[in-house]
Amino acid sequence: MSDFVSVKEASEMMVSKFVGPDEIESIDKLRFASLESVPMIPYTKEILEEKRENYYLILGINSFSDGTPVTIRNMQKIFGKDPEVSEPCFYNQDWYEKEDFIDNKMKYGWYLIRSNIFEDSRAIQPDELNKRYTFPDAITCTYSFFIIWLTKGVKLWYHDFIWCSDTDHNGDRIYVGKYHDIDGVNKNGFSIHRHLALRPCYGCID
Repeated sequence: MSDFVSVKEASEMMVSKFVGPDEIESIDKLRFASLESVPMIPYTKEILEEKRENYYLILGINSFSDGTPVTIRNMQKIFGKDPEVSEPCFYNQDWYEKEDFIDNKMKYGWYLIRSNIFEDSRAIQPDELNKRYTFPDAITCTYSFFIIWLTKGVKLWYHDFIWCSDTDHNGDRIYVGKYHDIDGVNKNGFSIHRHLALRPCYGCID
């Protein structure tokens, strides 16, 4: 246990890329359940030293103050889908409203969240990438995006999508991110999409 760092040590090491209990409790827009006991940080000094340039260390909370779980569905109710009302928000779409993954609960604990995608992973099929990388789940990415925006003013993955471990009911891979459309066609909003796999029902006519 002595190999792991304390909250104070981690804060000093990660500096601006640390989101702990104090940062979480400072968020006006969100009210989380009381942080009675902060879990141990499961990373060594060596790991944090290696990761601190490209990663945030963030405390994940699993419940709001009213007892409701921290899920994509419940976060969507808080942040809404209209950037003209308030930002940050979700991108205005509803295809996933009946999908199970948006009710997956955030797990209480510490996470290292990469702030930018690996350059060598661009434009490569997810099944190929999943042989080399472990994908995070959609709720962790979603939670991290909004929490880091609200505590640090940083907009993660502003023009990029992140592959997730979740799939929809058809087994299609979920990907999230890309808050801003660089072409200016779509409105701002945290996007949640699915990568449609090629099936026999796809074809063409002349």
